[in-house]
Amino acid sequence: MTQNSSSSVSGARFDVCAVGNAIVDVLSPCEPAFLEAQGLTPGSMQLVDEAQSAALYDAMAAGVEASGGSAGNTVAGVGSFGGRAAYIGKVAKDTLGEVFTHDIRAAHVHFDTPVLEGGAGAGFGTGRCLINVTPDAQRTMCTFLGAANQLTTADIDAELIGASEIVYLEGYLFDPAPARAAFEAAAAAAHAAGRKVAITLSDSFVVHRWRAELLAFIEASADIVLANEGELHALFETEDFDHAAAHLGRIVEVAAVTRGEKGSVIFRGDERVEVAAFPVDKVVDTTGAGDQYAAGVLLGLARGLSLAEAGALGSLAASEVIAHWGPRPMVKLEALAAEHGLKL
Repeated sequence: MTQNSSSSVSGARFDVCAVGNAIVDVLSPCEPAFLEAQGLTPGSMQLVDEAQSAALYDAMAAGVEASGGSAGNTVAGVGSFGGRAAYIGKVAKDTLGEVFTHDIRAAHVHFDTPVLEGGAGAGFGTGRCLINVTPDAQRTMCTFLGAANQLTTADIDAELIGASEIVYLEGYLFDPAPARAAFEAAAAAAHAAGRKVAITLSDSFVVHRWRAELLAFIEASADIVLANEGELHALFETEDFDHAAAHLGRIVEVAAVTRGEKGSVIFRGDERVEVAAFPVDKVVDTTGAGDQYAAGVLLGLARGLSLAEAGALGSLAASEVIAHWGPRPMVKLEALAAEHGLKL
């Protein structure tokens, strides 16, 4: 646990404030042969430039456009649970920027980060993630960051962060240097206000690229870490799940690790809670599963619920989103939680 992780202070205006890459997702079905033809590694996330993004977009099948971005999806989930959410991320003054802004505000999320003027047409249009989904529901992502890459420390609203119980940072922000500086500024502002800092590792490829830096940040500044099994193994360079999970649990206050159909495990000190996955009739698209799991867990922690109760909310949200296309809930998670008798 970081030395700065003081106990939660009262008077928070928001349960969760997320800092992330503001991205519009384009989701399309594909066969494995398409990925091979495009030179894409199944299940990976890679960064592409504007020209590569345009070429892949032209090659993809007809799909669905939906506002995304990992942390953006999470706060949309918090809003769907009836939680109080805020978001900091950068879009350009263009059509996709308008789509993202409309969608996140419609999800009852506070969002007022200044738009990037002049970004569109200058190589910094609103970011987009091209997601090809194979029949087994696995997603392969190619991300053009665009304006999202231009998030800087000037965009970090210390007052907003200080008014949020938990500040949630997206691991993808470790790729661009200016955004990483903003990420660190947000963590410093949160701890200065006595708030908790949560981070998601986002993607095993991100962990491989920035392992030492991520680990140093976690040890110095993170109170809560969310990861999946692959990311956890990459962080500690071991295939021994129990060893890696226990190690993560020792260096932060709360560690939550998802294991797909096996559910998840949450650690706090010597406490270890196994959380079952909610059953799903048919897995359609796993995009956003980890993001929605994070929404439930973070809201539960912000509201002082037990690890088991927070984990159950996470499992419920993940089960809802993998049963349909798109990374955000299509039904009100608050109503779904009530239907299953879960505490909020």
